[in-house]
Amino acid sequence: MKVLVSGGSGFIAAHCLDQLLEHGHDVVTTVRSDAKGQAILKAHPNVPKEKLSYVIVEDIAKEGAFDEAVKSNPPFEAVLHTASPFHFNVTDPKKDLLDPAIVGTTGILKAIKASAPSVKKVAITSSFAAILTTPNHPDSYSEKDWNPVTWEEATGGDPATAYRGSKTFAERAAWDFVEKEKPNFTISTLNPPLVLGPVVHYLNSLDAINTSNARVRDMIQGKWKEKLGPTGTFIWVDVRDIALAHVRAIEVPEAAGKRFFVTAGYYSNKEIVEVIRDNFPDLESKLVSKDSKSDMPEKIFKVDNSRSKDILGLKYRSLKECIVDTVKSLQAVGA
Repeated sequence: MKVLVSGGSGFIAAHCLDQLLEHGHDVVTTVRSDAKGQAILKAHPNVPKEKLSYVIVEDIAKEGAFDEAVKSNPPFEAVLHTASPFHFNVTDPKKDLLDPAIVGTTGILKAIKASAPSVKKVAITSSFAAILTTPNHPDSYSEKDWNPVTWEEATGGDPATAYRGSKTFAERAAWDFVEKEKPNFTISTLNPPLVLGPVVHYLNSLDAINTSNARVRDMIQGKWKEKLGPTGTFIWVDVRDIALAHVRAIEVPEAAGKRFFVTAGYYSNKEIVEVIRDNFPDLESKLVSKDSKSDMPEKIFKVDNSRSKDILGLKYRSLKECIVDTVKSLQAVGA
């Protein structure tokens, strides 16, 4: 298939791009700048330009941002929409998070409907943030759960709530678009929690590392030697598994019209540290003491990831494999 990937220099998107190529698809990726596009091409020197190229979309939140990007010859058959802001450096929740997420998602769907009638499958990166019902967790989370966050709460000034709101409203907007506009494509959404895994060396400096992996960097640099930071969500997925989920979502007919809660299960920062201690003895001096306590609660919600296994055929990587590969990748970029 010929596939458009939005936000190709993002952490998840970079892994999606590699897996699409491995599966024999042709890829065009959107990037914000020529420099980022060139970095992607340079990192794939043996891939011919008809198999991998890029187009520039400077600002996904601009009206009409994707109008030209979706046009292609030969035409696209599928789209992976991964581009969305994820950071807590927010001064204006509406402008910094909510608008880019919502307008970016509806904008690309409008552009596909208007200018890319050949596209039949769209997979969208959503988030566990759009499932989470904090502070009142259900007994078990699955795709049927939706974050009840309101617009007022999302714009109220708390960055975490604004982020969760941005993912929730963007995903709802996508499902609403399909229902109202009846386009000739189906959508699937992928809802991962914390995403860990090897960094893509050609896109990362240690300072600009994706938010999720920053904790592993901080551990191996000794920044958490005195005390571990809070774990947060307690469920995770390896970036290579969520990337494969995106690719399978456009390959597997049964994935159409479904959400997928993509998680490998539980983790805590204490477990991550112990994996590092066991596998990288030379880092011992940087790590918090072995008798530090885990913040994993005694009673925690269950997770039901059966749909991702049954329909997408995912076999989740272990935390050990993920963290070992992540540390090696961070060391390769200078950690």
